[in-house]
Amino acid sequence: MPSDFIEEFAPLLVQGTIDTLVMVFVSTAIAYAIGLVLGVVLHLTAANGLRPMRALNAVLGWVVNIGRSLPFIILMIALVPVTQAIVGTSTGVLGVIPPLVVATAPFVARLIEQSLAEVSRDTVEAAEACGASIPRIVFSALLPEACPSIVRGVAVTLIAVLGYTAIAGALGAGGLGDIAIRYGYYRFEDGAMIITVVLLVVLVQLIQTIADVIARKIDHR
Repeated sequence: MPSDFIEEFAPLLVQGTIDTLVMVFVSTAIAYAIGLVLGVVLHLTAANGLRPMRALNAVLGWVVNIGRSLPFIILMIALVPVTQAIVGTSTGVLGVIPPLVVATAPFVARLIEQSLAEVSRDTVEAAEACGASIPRIVFSALLPEACPSIVRGVAVTLIAVLGYTAIAGALGAGGLGDIAIRYGYYRFEDGAMIITVVLLVVLVQLIQTIADVIARKIDHR
């Protein structure tokens, strides 16, 4: 009966949704703190950047590319000792955040680099003509002008991390992915699987819609 299903699974699905949101937003916030720095440095040290440094750019580029090339489930397993050393566990919501950050930060770095590359050269030259320093150009010209693109990149990142959390559910990370595996796959609870998929689709739509609205509001071009 539907009422029996709701009574049994509603608390589980609510908690799973909360756990998923915590994993997604906490790990994405940390990844952006790291990826923003990497992306800015990659942009500045590129051949046509404000401070070209071929060696540094090449090394950072390799690090970022290696990080992006590793499948998340393999990365999660490989980082188990590191995760345990950092947070004391490799399972649950807390245990999945370090591998999510490691997997997401390189992705964010490339998104930031691309967003900065889209900024008009005229904007940068105008700031240079005023005698602005490199940090001032970054914070007063590059980042503000790239903001709409960065916001859209945040949506892409959040949705990608949401997919990672579903994968992590197979390894005991909790959240909606864990519910889908435990109940939908192992116990053949089709209703739990369907509701989990619906919740994930709704979360994706909400994230994309909110990001699009914010990007349009801050885009003054």
